[in-house]
Amino acid sequence: MRLNRGFAAVALAAVGVLGLSACAGGASEPAEPVAEAPEFEAGSTMAALAEAGTITIGTKFDQPLFGLQGLDGEPVGFDVEIGKIIASELGISADNIEWVETVSANREPFIENGTVDIVVATYTINDTRKEVISFAGPYYLAGQDILVLEGNPEGITGPDDLAGKNVCSVAGSTSEKNIAEYGVNLITTDTYSNCLEPLRNGAVVAVTTDNVILAGLADQNPGEFEVVNNPFTSEPYGIGLGRDDDAFRSFINDVLEAAYEDGRWADAWNATAGTVLDLPEPPAVDRY
Repeated sequence: MRLNRGFAAVALAAVGVLGLSACAGGASEPAEPVAEAPEFEAGSTMAALAEAGTITIGTKFDQPLFGLQGLDGEPVGFDVEIGKIIASELGISADNIEWVETVSANREPFIENGTVDIVVATYTINDTRKEVISFAGPYYLAGQDILVLEGNPEGITGPDDLAGKNVCSVAGSTSEKNIAEYGVNLITTDTYSNCLEPLRNGAVVAVTTDNVILAGLADQNPGEFEVVNNPFTSEPYGIGLGRDDDAFRSFINDVLEAAYEDGRWADAWNATAGTVLDLPEPPAVDRY
């Protein structure tokens, strides 16, 4: 169903990539228990979605560990599991979720025009985006970092080393805005995976985005790339939803806090990003 409606810590800095190479979905994703006949206030987004028995969720399709399209066409990853947890509390099973690919440039428009009900897509909470949509969460804290060729032939240790050099990122992303402040020659594309070939052939010296995304790309291409592992921003990932839908935002925040407490959040991490990264502490939600 498509409804038209209207930080301090950096991601546990160490993106410690383990020797284990993850497949697209990581370990077996946990099956979410579905709430039976949940009751919500009449006229609320929750009531409408529960009655419809379906929800449309936007996520990334190209980001290992968080949102990557599998061989069956369905996305897998930590963001996907977070979406399933939210849907389950609405009484909606995983097979009644419609997944829509959202790239960085179309996340706000898709929420505003009702293409999706929510977006769970490595989506950094910031004040500019809050002008047009609302956020629940955060449910994870990341930090922007740099991906280079294996062995780091340019000796890059941080963003200051990239001044005057060709760097790839994604158009419309927070990462694009952040790295532009360092005087780089910015080359943009629509997905981070499309930055890898320019890095391979020397058209760019680095790719930059959040450390967890880069760790997933490096893990999927063993022996080719490495993460500098020096995060220089704080990126709180939130769930995007219609602006000023305060009841829905509060509901999602309640779901996240419950998932922190009962272990579902940790289970979702361990089955996906946790195949490569250490289990972090869940962040406090921001009930602004």
